[in-house]
Amino acid sequence: MKSGEVIVSVQDLYKSFGPKKVHQGVSFDVHDGEILALFGGSGTGKSVVLRSMIGLEKPDSGKIMFEGRDIARLGEDDLIDIRRKIGYVFQNGALFDSMSVEDNLAYPLIEHTKLTKEQIHARIGEMLDLIGMKGSEKLLPASLSGGMQKRVGAARAIILEPKVILYDEPTAGLDPYNTHRLLELMKKIQGRGTKNAAIFVTHDIPAAFEVADRIAILYLGKIHTIDTTENIKNSKDPFVRSFISGEENR
Repeated sequence: MKSGEVIVSVQDLYKSFGPKKVHQGVSFDVHDGEILALFGGSGTGKSVVLRSMIGLEKPDSGKIMFEGRDIARLGEDDLIDIRRKIGYVFQNGALFDSMSVEDNLAYPLIEHTKLTKEQIHARIGEMLDLIGMKGSEKLLPASLSGGMQKRVGAARAIILEPKVILYDEPTAGLDPYNTHRLLELMKKIQGRGTKNAAIFVTHDIPAAFEVADRIAILYLGKIHTIDTTENIKNSKDPFVRSFISGEENR
């Protein structure tokens, strides 16, 4: 892929939880139009990187630059604006249990836009069409399959047309059919013509190979390798080879 402009720049992040050192100088850039997959074994802090990008975690030091601002230093009021522009797809969908699919999707539009009821209805229809769930407007999350919940969660994350989409283990717990549907949705979102970038945190190496433009591997608190998916597949680096074969991905 051609490298677009840098949308987010993570610079020298350090983060510890008590005596456990999680990040020890994590740095990488995310470019306009790309999906960057972030690999790492359990406990390497992949999700902590994502949570830091929307202010749910504060790094001990380092910067996360987005639109000329350091997210790591913003207060709660400024983070509201950031969270409109950075969509987060949680591992479990994170839908409001007592609200219908329609109301879940309407919530960010009501909170963050001045759209009319008619415009909100049209936008929800567009999202349901995108995720292949027309007719499910009145259903509650409890009546949806795990795959459907995750697709609705993805639709809610992108309904405000964010510049960055963060996918936190979205295929975890899904069967092969629903994994395929979710990956197709991710590719469809990237191909919609709106300018955005995505970070895909995952343990699912085949899934990352299917959708990612570049892959970064987090190891011992730093980015060990970051390269195109093709170069990662063909890497001669013994660590990269062992990681993608599954020996290090535990």
